[in-house]
Amino acid sequence: MPLIVRAFPVLPGKEEDIRKLAAEMAGPRRGEAQEFYRIFGVVRESWHYQETPHGPLVIGVTEIDEDPNVKAREYAESIRPFDRWFKDQVRNLTGVDPEVQPLGPPSEVIFDTQDEAVAQVQSETAGSASK
Repeated sequence: MPLIVRAFPVLPGKEEDIRKLAAEMAGPRRGEAQEFYRIFGVVRESWHYQETPHGPLVIGVTEIDEDPNVKAREYAESIRPFDRWFKDQVRNLTGVDPEVQPLGPPSEVIFDTQDEAVAQVQSETAGSASK
């Protein structure tokens, strides 16, 4: 299952607003948010707030059960009211335009213990098969 991880900068003065957005998604707009995630194939999403010397970030971690690139295009092009509202929130709080970067700022996996475990199992399996 694809995992999408990205870091969004929080614009100056928007630190409390990003927390309010998270509370709104978990509270009054929970039903709309659940439908939004279902439509785009999201199995789970979590947001993590991190203070850094360069300013705060929100790190989004998303598990998706469909092709992320296909769903990203659909999200970027969506004009459903909730989707437009959510994209406006992202744009206003982070400066990232979801219609241009629907998966958020690009990130690159540089280490993953899962990859190490898979490689080790494959190596052990190959070794035992040759005996």
